[in-house]
Amino acid sequence: MFSCEMSNSHIKTGLLTRRQFVAVSALSGAAAAIGCRAAKRGNWDFLNEDQTRTLAVLCDAIVPEDGYPSASQAGVLTYIDRQLARHYRRHQDAYREGLEQAQKLSMKRFGKEPAALSAQQQQKLAEAIEHGDRGFFELVRSHTFEGYYGSPRHGGNRDGVSWRMLALADPPVRGRARNDLGQGSNS
Repeated sequence: MFSCEMSNSHIKTGLLTRRQFVAVSALSGAAAAIGCRAAKRGNWDFLNEDQTRTLAVLCDAIVPEDGYPSASQAGVLTYIDRQLARHYRRHQDAYREGLEQAQKLSMKRFGKEPAALSAQQQQKLAEAIEHGDRGFFELVRSHTFEGYYGSPRHGGNRDGVSWRMLALADPPVRGRARNDLGQGSNS
């Protein structure tokens, strides 16, 4: 077990032994890692819970449940959140501002948060955002489609739901040929 005790000579000079230095460094690194993890926003990499609920309203207005899962049910929120924390960092401000404006508009028009609105009110809110902030709405629409129809490995299209909806017998697999040419061909 690690002991933080130092000899009197080390206390007077302020020097650590090599072993004590390594141990203190390891503990500092672990503490920093724990602190960074604690700063994470719940289950999300970029979005907070309020933003996620508002984004779910918009995404589900774009791809509603209709015998197949809605956008949020298919993991689109996970897809967008992961992309905003990584490849789409350049869109972080647009999402922060757009989702904040959506929340304000919902409160102004309906007196409730977007997630508390009826389905009809949510649709009206999405239409108002589409007309009032077309750039933001198109960004959300594009990312919603990417998450819904893209590869499940990126967090969306949970269980390949959109591929089943489209009756794709052979879901696209990146980097692999669709046909196995090694088993002889008839050409």
